[in-house]
Amino acid sequence: MKVILPHDSYRAVGVMSLFVLLLFGCAQDQYQRRADVMKDHVENFYSHLKANRVGSAVHENEQIELMADQMADTVKKRGQMGGIGQVEREFALMKTARETSAQNWIALGQYFTLKQQPDRARASYQRVIDTYTNPTERAYREQAARALKDLDIISAPSLDPTR
Repeated sequence: MKVILPHDSYRAVGVMSLFVLLLFGCAQDQYQRRADVMKDHVENFYSHLKANRVGSAVHENEQIELMADQMADTVKKRGQMGGIGQVEREFALMKTARETSAQNWIALGQYFTLKQQPDRARASYQRVIDTYTNPTERAYREQAARALKDLDIISAPSLDPTR
């Protein structure tokens, strides 16, 4: 037996399908928008460094860290409610934001090293060691620790009287 729906039922099914697709699309758009905002902050960070606007570069990186913190809160809240797919995407973006900001602090340390400002370089590397304490961020802490040791080599007082 074949059931035939009235014309309005087809329209209702079509509207509901469109609504579901729009909701899914909005979730995707929101995720993509935040990824684009983070990308803009990264590009601005490096543009500011290139132009020797360190304070502005630091501000951009702090914005990336803030985004990561906000995403961590969202992951915690949504994790309690369910919705694994959205939580996984949010977690991936949060992880990317944290990794990006750690890399930026290391880049800032390298910038200060090149500008022969060892104290500021040390502070930037130490920030990575102190802030990025998750087990998955170990590589960044190790890179910063190596950079600190290298900085000691570079900035050690010379015993050569001709230097």
